[in-house]
Amino acid sequence: MASPSQDFHAFFERHHAELSRLAYLLLGGDGGREGADDLAADALVAIWHRWDRLVDAERPLAYARGVVANMARSQIRARMRERRRIALFWARQTEHAEGPDVPAVVDVRAALARLPYRKRACVVLRHAFDLSERDTARTLNISVGTVKSQTSRGLAELQRLLSEPEVRAEREGGAPEMLRALSAGPLQRRGW
Repeated sequence: MASPSQDFHAFFERHHAELSRLAYLLLGGDGGREGADDLAADALVAIWHRWDRLVDAERPLAYARGVVANMARSQIRARMRERRRIALFWARQTEHAEGPDVPAVVDVRAALARLPYRKRACVVLRHAFDLSERDTARTLNISVGTVKSQTSRGLAELQRLLSEPEVRAEREGGAPEMLRALSAGPLQRRGW
């Protein structure tokens, strides 16, 4: 009698090419053959983790095809979300502000860079990309409450960072205006 490892190895050898072709066709050729091979390999890894239950099943190949289909669907959705974000980003790039305050933009960006990642991500997604609290929470895989608190704390920390004496001495007025626009919300700030 063969060990589970040997059974899985035989299953892998018999069906990897077929699962890879299925992935290629489901993905519509996006990512090429390498991407399809990677997806099939990821599906087989997931199957390996459940192999002890699947080996007794009547149709492990049907289960494997389902895993590939689900992973391909997830990958397609992720690509669509990414394309929408890129399209949204470039669509906003066509909006031109009359003479943006470049020193203020530099100050705000420097202050953003000093924020811890989660606060920075919440502030940027909520206010620079106009995502809702729910969409921000989904993007960062955190709760809506965490988005609210991190955004609030991030804005407060930006206020503190931008009102430090060395920042204030370098410029007069621009960055606080941008911070007020940030605090006012996504729809009321323009030009940066």
